[in-house]
Amino acid sequence: MGTEHSIHLSAKQILEKDFKTGLRGYQQDEVDKFLDLVIKDYEAFQKQVEQLQNENAHLKKELEKAAEQPKRSQSTLGNTNYDILKRLSNLEKHVFGSKLYE
Repeated sequence: MGTEHSIHLSAKQILEKDFKTGLRGYQQDEVDKFLDLVIKDYEAFQKQVEQLQNENAHLKKELEKAAEQPKRSQSTLGNTNYDILKRLSNLEKHVFGSKLYE
């Protein structure tokens, strides 16, 4: 169906990433705060992905049930019609007796 995208980083990898400082490096507190936001986003995205996967699986099951439903209904309806016709035939025989077949 859709193209699969591989995920390169986990929240844990981001959290544990250690940046080397250079002569004119970034302020470590600023980088840490930004990475904390990135980690929160990763965790939120992962929860959303799981929810959507669960919803997708649930909807697929519902679709399968719905696809089977008409088959059951037609089968039941056919049996019901047959039963009605059989009862009607028996009723005619009982009420009119052999006069119908003379």
